[in-house]
Amino acid sequence: MLPAWAQQYYNESKAEAGEALRKLVARLAPNGPGAESVVQVGFPADAILEFASQQAVDLVVMGTQGRRGADRWMLGSVTERVIRKAKCPVLAVRKTVHDFVVPTAPTDPVQLRKILLATDFSDRRQRAFAYAISLAMEYQAELTLLHVLEDLPQEEEFTAASARLIHKLEAPVPGDARNWCSVKSVVRVRKPYQEIIQLAIEDQTDLVILGVRGRSAVDLAIFGSTTHRVLQLGPCPVLAVHLEAREERAG
Repeated sequence: MLPAWAQQYYNESKAEAGEALRKLVARLAPNGPGAESVVQVGFPADAILEFASQQAVDLVVMGTQGRRGADRWMLGSVTERVIRKAKCPVLAVRKTVHDFVVPTAPTDPVQLRKILLATDFSDRRQRAFAYAISLAMEYQAELTLLHVLEDLPQEEEFTAASARLIHKLEAPVPGDARNWCSVKSVVRVRKPYQEIIQLAIEDQTDLVILGVRGRSAVDLAIFGSTTHRVLQLGPCPVLAVHLEAREERAG
């Protein structure tokens, strides 16, 4: 049982947070879809995950910290935990170099023209591919499929390997997809996160899509090496598509 003063402070804080949320919705989406304002109590990441699970949420959208200094490292405390453990995709948005939100057109703010999907061909990444091709077709966007080789082969070997990998990248593309969107494939050599970021900058990509796993210790290391750095340093929002729980258990 909380002391009276603490209970009063708790009630006032919760009411203020609820009012701030309602004002935010009214200001940013006065004519948009209905929005429910909910104030949760607890550790942010755990509260977000619990609410998303209880409500069978299809997408979590999170603003992240800044690009410079200590702000980069703050990303790990909440956003990364949600991305690693959420059963649904998580869209991480911050103040980016390039964004797909057009603030001058509030009635139709999303303009996805260029989408980048980075893949390592694992079965675990097929869900990310499904989201990428669906969004590209929906917005009639350009979809770039990227695979990065970390080992640099000889020049003649790379030419042959690149052709083989491009064929593999485009094999899952549905036959009618190109009626709705354009698809191109790119193979590069270096660290995956470096090439993902570089290509996103070069193409002025609106959205990077990454397949994410990450509940075990090994997965944490994999997450940190690529997804974490793209979230930290990339020029645009990132859609992290996690495995469904049943897929992860089966794998």
